[in-house]
Amino acid sequence: MIEIIGPLTHARHPGTTRAGGKPAPLQKQLIERLQQAILTGRLPAGSLLPASRMLAAEMGVSRNTVVIAYEHLAAVGYVVADRKGTRVSPLSSPAARGEPPAQATVRDVAYAARVGQFGATRTQGDSTLPLTPGTPALDRFPLPAWRRALERAMERSLPLALGYGTPAGEPALRDAIAAHLRMARGVRCDGSQIVITEGAQEALNLCTRLFSNPGDTGWIEDPGYRGAKAAFHLGDLNTVPMPVDAEGIKVPDDAWQTQPPKLLYTSPAHQYPTGAVLSVARRLALIAQARSCGTWLIEDDYDGEFRYTGEPIASMQGLVEDAPVLYVGSFSKTMFPALRIGFVVLPRAIAAHTEVALQEILRGGHRLEQLALAHFIESGEFGRHLGRMRRLYRERQQALRDALTEHFPASAILGGDCGMHLTLRLPDAIDDNALVARALTEGLNPRALSAFALVPRSGANGLVIGYGCTPAEQLAPAIRTLARLAGASSGTARA
Repeated sequence: MIEIIGPLTHARHPGTTRAGGKPAPLQKQLIERLQQAILTGRLPAGSLLPASRMLAAEMGVSRNTVVIAYEHLAAVGYVVADRKGTRVSPLSSPAARGEPPAQATVRDVAYAARVGQFGATRTQGDSTLPLTPGTPALDRFPLPAWRRALERAMERSLPLALGYGTPAGEPALRDAIAAHLRMARGVRCDGSQIVITEGAQEALNLCTRLFSNPGDTGWIEDPGYRGAKAAFHLGDLNTVPMPVDAEGIKVPDDAWQTQPPKLLYTSPAHQYPTGAVLSVARRLALIAQARSCGTWLIEDDYDGEFRYTGEPIASMQGLVEDAPVLYVGSFSKTMFPALRIGFVVLPRAIAAHTEVALQEILRGGHRLEQLALAHFIESGEFGRHLGRMRRLYRERQQALRDALTEHFPASAILGGDCGMHLTLRLPDAIDDNALVARALTEGLNPRALSAFALVPRSGANGLVIGYGCTPAEQLAPAIRTLARLAGASSGTARA
């Protein structure tokens, strides 16, 4: 047996099995040696292992050590013990015997193909670094008011709130959100139409699961939000990119006839990442075409709460009665990302029909946070916080515009009078991904515009620059650094 599994390392001999140069316990060594011998086929299935006394004598260990090793192997299924002795079990997995796992390879290839749909680009850097898009001013969040809301929820709801909640979310929060959306965003809804989710991403995933089948076609803005692309890919949809211009998503004239979608994703209030606002004419055209083709429109109200000039732009969902729109929102930007509370507003006609499906898909949770958020909204704290943030972000956006105009005078600045980011177009000669990597070494974290393109193409270079988490006085020095980095490679930006 020593020839098959090798000798054990005793304490009196040198060994490096454990940290500090000490050998592992003898029974652990014996278990590992026997396992490897079985897995690699040196001890084939059906092999009769030596009696415990015999193996103990051969290995120079106590019989109790061998008995413990045999018992462990039997418990895991490596061996089977009966009156005739201890034999190696037949292992059903080809991989365990070192053979090519044909069926496992098929599964691995399918899994790898799905992972490959997401591309090689990944979000880098600390989300609190200057110029990070999508991160709000966390240091300005009213923590004392939020703490009071949490304490109130605990005082009034424990211990019942520790159990599972309604799959669609706490009724108090659904009603509070509905009241806010009707007043602030022009959404036609009541609490029964709202489903609480764990952030906007889960809301997108839920829309895909409820309203499409694998193989259906989904349209998405290009460049656009990568989370929507991920939701469509996870739903095995045939994802078709639709171009974006200054008026938002632009659907080619013949697309509705040649490849009508089951789902269409758009962010009409503030397109991410270009900042375009979808025109009313296009909104009405989308609704009309969606009705005629049986399409569901996913309206992601990204940054819709933060508009700095004129009146807020109302939702597309509220333009007409019973619009085929799934309205998605979250509190990641208006409150803080770690809250992980989002929602989807379902059309009134079908909201009741999804109850059974929601019970299977969702389990409810975060009840204390949901109840606290309901009170935060109803007490007026949420509205006051939004007002403060609008004033703060207006100041920061203007500081960013001034800095970009000074240091990148030849580059176009995209983005409406809303949101928490601006997008800077760059010449083709500048590799925006390389520029972002260099910026990260300087402690800055903008995003490359080309990373948001579903279909790689020329003329898509640029920077998506956030100002939500960056104080106004830091923006000019940060943009000066970006201009220096860009100019070092192209000479097109003024340092």
